[in-house]
Amino acid sequence: MSLELRLHEGLGEIVAADWDRLGGDRDPFLSHAFLRALETTECLEPYGWHPRHLIVHGSDDRPLAAMPLYVKTNSYGEFVFDWSWADAYERQGLDYYPKIVSSIPYTPATGRRLLFAPEAPEPQALRNVLVRQAIDIARNNDMSGMHWLFTPEEETDDLLRQGLMRRMGCQYHWRNHDYADFDAFLADFSSHKRKKLRRERRRVTEDGVSLHTLHGDEASAEDIDAFHRFYLDTFERHMGLPTLSREFFHRVAAGLGRRFVLVMAEHGGEWVAGAVNFRSDETLYGRYWGCRDEAFHSLHFETCYYQGIDYCIEQGLKSFEPGAQGEHKISRGFLPTPTWSAHWIANEDMRPHLETFSRREEQMMRAQCAELHAHSPFRTDLDRR
Repeated sequence: MSLELRLHEGLGEIVAADWDRLGGDRDPFLSHAFLRALETTECLEPYGWHPRHLIVHGSDDRPLAAMPLYVKTNSYGEFVFDWSWADAYERQGLDYYPKIVSSIPYTPATGRRLLFAPEAPEPQALRNVLVRQAIDIARNNDMSGMHWLFTPEEETDDLLRQGLMRRMGCQYHWRNHDYADFDAFLADFSSHKRKKLRRERRRVTEDGVSLHTLHGDEASAEDIDAFHRFYLDTFERHMGLPTLSREFFHRVAAGLGRRFVLVMAEHGGEWVAGAVNFRSDETLYGRYWGCRDEAFHSLHFETCYYQGIDYCIEQGLKSFEPGAQGEHKISRGFLPTPTWSAHWIANEDMRPHLETFSRREEQMMRAQCAELHAHSPFRTDLDRR
């Protein structure tokens, strides 16, 4: 079988079904619908993300393997924070940008970065070719490094065997232990934590707020427009940069259908808050939230967390990943969980210093995760991994 590696400045030339066979049919963020929506709605290049997807084509020109790649001119929207690395380069009179990353823009969710079709020959050999080619692209174009972000543990291990260095992060994930309903989940809590959470849910009901879950094939244009206004308000209040356009949400809702999960809060016949989630066959991923100026007690927790847990139990999903950061998630049943990234650094003088930094950072992160586990709301007689 003849194989050809090519760089693509977007997925416009790739048939959606051919791309999704590589993994997008299982991971919503790897789907052609999600990545192409980002590329076609002014969400990437204005903010420093330049697609350069590396794809192995077979003799019939269909993709057999791929790696989503982006040339970056900043570190915005990556969630594996390397601002201190960029500062160190600047102090040495070196350029940290451009660099290249294998990642999903604005999406701190663990997922495969080395993608293969079911019939791909010798996946391990192809995996090695993809990694070496990505490093060669970085080296030959004077980029400071090649970075794989939010890789699964087994993929991270494989990258380490190829000479890369590792960084560890920490998120807060919920696991479904075959709960029959939300009360069964709460039965695993200590009494004090259980009462507090029930009180939070009760306050939302007492305020006259009702919650509605709408999939992408159920949400109207008006529903999505309302959520996008909430999304913009959140970034404006926190002085952030709202990179995702109204058109993006419309396109990705239509493209993903049941894998786009919108939770909307209603009060007095109007939408007052909302949260966007995405789902695979096993996992719900929480991404964005927003609300009107009116404050409703505990509405953020209800919309972003408790409705998601209810949804996972009802749908039989195994886990819920509500996004990066937020130690307040622990008391609501989301426990510290390691995340991983792998890095190749071009500059041989800087490389050992960053390797030392990463080893020390991992020691600190492991200690922090262990300490945070002590705040688990679950009863001490339960073994929660």
